Amino acid sequence: MSEPLSPSQASASAIESPLRTRTNVLVTVGSTRFDALVQAVLSEPVLAALRARGYSRLTVQCGNSEFDANGFEQQEEGLVQTTENGIDIVVWKFRPSLEEEYEKADLVISHAGSGTILDVLRLPRPLIVVPNPTLLDNHQQELADALGLLGHLRPSTVSELPQAIETLRDSKLVPFPPFNGSRFRELLDEEMGYVDSDG
Repeated sequence: MSEPLSPSQASASAIESPLRTRTNVLVTVGSTRFDALVQAVLSEPVLAALRARGYSRLTVQCGNSEFDANGFEQQEEGLVQTTENGIDIVVWKFRPSLEEEYEKADLVISHAGSGTILDVLRLPRPLIVVPNPTLLDNHQQELADALGLLGHLRPSTVSELPQAIETLRDSKLVPFPPFNGSRFRELLDEEMGYVDSDG
């Protein structure tokens, strides 16, 4: 009889298990507009990378982003496209909460908003973070890079997204530690330059 998994082992197995069937991908841009990310995830290179990894459903929370909605049909759950290439796509603007969507997702591709990152890493779910370079002072890039260096997520750019999806299985994502608000605040303050990291 095998011994029960420790919490960190259970978290690690939930992040990357070869036996887990992967089907659902959630893309979220939060409350901002991120046209480049929404357009990229609906493009053939990203869809091909998702198909190659075995994903069959793509849900996109697009916020106010603009994209080509040709080929989509308005249904109760949002704009829907059932494709012949093996991926069903649903696109909608906003929901009161994304918690249920995070729980259904086998992979999350997100802007680098700190709230989204924390929500996803606590579940845990594999997370690819694409900072929005159009935002003022690009704090998203700093946060994505810091958490990427710690191994909790895979940072990417819009143009590198297909490769990030393809290589994620080779990544050894480190389970995010249990919530400690003061430690996250310290890390965030350090990354933003509010405190001296040497002192």
